[in-house]
Amino acid sequence: MWQWMKNVWFLSRKELRSLLGDYTLMVLIVVVLSVAVYTVSTGITTEVRHSSIAILDADHSQLSYQIRDALQQPYFKTPVLEQRENIDQQMNQGGYVFVIDIPANFEKDVVAGRAPEIQVLADATSVTQAGIGLVYLQQIISQQVSQFLKQPSSESLLPVKPVLHVMYNPNGESHWYLSVVQIIANITLLAMVLVGAAIIREREHGTIEHLLVMPVSASEIAMAKILTNGLVITVAALLSLWLVVNHWLQVPINGSVTLFTLGTVIYLFSVSALGIWLATLAPTMPQFGLLCLPVYVVTRLLSGSESPLESMPEVMQWLTQISPVTQYVQFGQFVLFRNAGIDSVWDKLLIMTLMGIVFLALALGRFRHMLARQG
Repeated sequence: MWQWMKNVWFLSRKELRSLLGDYTLMVLIVVVLSVAVYTVSTGITTEVRHSSIAILDADHSQLSYQIRDALQQPYFKTPVLEQRENIDQQMNQGGYVFVIDIPANFEKDVVAGRAPEIQVLADATSVTQAGIGLVYLQQIISQQVSQFLKQPSSESLLPVKPVLHVMYNPNGESHWYLSVVQIIANITLLAMVLVGAAIIREREHGTIEHLLVMPVSASEIAMAKILTNGLVITVAALLSLWLVVNHWLQVPINGSVTLFTLGTVIYLFSVSALGIWLATLAPTMPQFGLLCLPVYVVTRLLSGSESPLESMPEVMQWLTQISPVTQYVQFGQFVLFRNAGIDSVWDKLLIMTLMGIVFLALALGRFRHMLARQG
């Protein structure tokens, strides 16, 4: 055992020098965990922001103008008064996300209590903005009509007044969530690519023959690559969490960074072992990239980071629980946002560890076969 650890230590030092000397990979790590995290977090939003909107005003009354003036930034762009014959063409071309059709005699019918209807068209290809924006428009129109009629708001007439408390993200700012998800997604990709590239680089450069004549085993070689790349990615991820997320994006870190680091180390062990296994299945770097891509995309989409797990079919919910990506996404949310302790996330750490052992066993089996074939 002591000799095994000693061999892993010396091989890890060799791997670290090789990785630090590869400036392209080092630049990739820096860019992926800084620029990429920042740009995606600030460039993508799940909120209604600057949505284009048009109004068909056949009434031209005080109430219709009042509704139009209530549509303000940053939720909506300045409303455009459109002609009815242009609406179909504009909607087909994606010119507007929303169109409000105010019928003639709208104000008179409201005053007379005839309950007139306002038609609101929404471009459902803008899924998030259409869904949330329709709720916003309904509230805005109802409020303006109540104010015009000098009536109390519908909320004040309810027998029970709900008091809402939004936990973990009080203002519902999407970059709070997206920044952490981006770190998780990017270290997943880095771990698979860097470890797999290290294996294939040894094979393509012919240096794997040097390892074959050394008194080292396949487990020592694989573990050295996992430890080295995992260490570099862990340090880079923590720097990204501190510098990009906490300082640049001003996202508060409520949980234990120490516990998050522990989970990250276990997760990188699992994903790195998966990367080695995939590298032993692909003979060249392009094939390895093509193999990694669907694995990364599918595991990320089904991890619950893009959509809630509860909205998936029950069979898919069960299957995705054995994915270390799913467990790590939940682990990161629990620890960093909800300040969960080890008693709440131990099962996720256990599943990631078990899956890492399974991937490592598969990788070692293939790795020994590859070394024997090279020899």
